[in-house]
Amino acid sequence: MSSKSKSNANAMLAERAAALQTEIDLLEAALGDEDPQKIVSRHIKLLHEYNEAKDAAQMLMGKIAGIKQTTVKQLHEDYGLELDD
Repeated sequence: MSSKSKSNANAMLAERAAALQTEIDLLEAALGDEDPQKIVSRHIKLLHEYNEAKDAAQMLMGKIAGIKQTTVKQLHEDYGLELDD
C-alpha cells in the first residue's frame, strides 16, 4: 500500500471516527443525565401499574360478558379491542 493510499485510508477512518463520536454525543444528549437504574425502576413501576389496570379491565369485561351472556372474545370484537396485548 502506498503512502498516499495509507494517508487516504487514515483520513477516511478519522472522518468515520468523528462521525461516530458526533452520533454518540447526540445519543447521550437525548438520553440525558438520569441514572439508568432510576429509569429502569420507574419503567418497572409503570409496567406494574399498567398490569394492575389491565387485570381490573379484564375482570370487568368478564363480568359484562356474564351479564350479557356472551363471551369476552365477543365483547372485544364488539368494542373493537384486540385480544392480544
